[in-house]
Amino acid sequence: MSEDAEMKTEALEAEAPVAPAEAGSAPENPDQALLAEKAATEAQEKIDAQALPIRAYLDQTVVPILLQGLSDLVKTRPDDPVEYLAAYLMKHNPKNSKK
Repeated sequence: MSEDAEMKTEALEAEAPVAPAEAGSAPENPDQALLAEKAATEAQEKIDAQALPIRAYLDQTVVPILLQGLSDLVKTRPDDPVEYLAAYLMKHNPKNSKK
């Protein structure tokens, strides 16, 4: 082993290991824990969505709200259907209702 590699190994061994949080232990700040959990969940959802095939991604994210909007569009038959559908989608966006 080279001298540099030995020094790095010794330095790593000298550092005190960080103990993981115990399962079921309460966080010091509940608000901070909630924010961390929300961020982790959003990151996982984003990763999951990126990994989906195109059809599955659309079926899970766009198709449900789009079908509701198209159904409402057919019932009301507005003069400008594209503008109506765009407004419907913006108003009923599930991402906006979570905030």
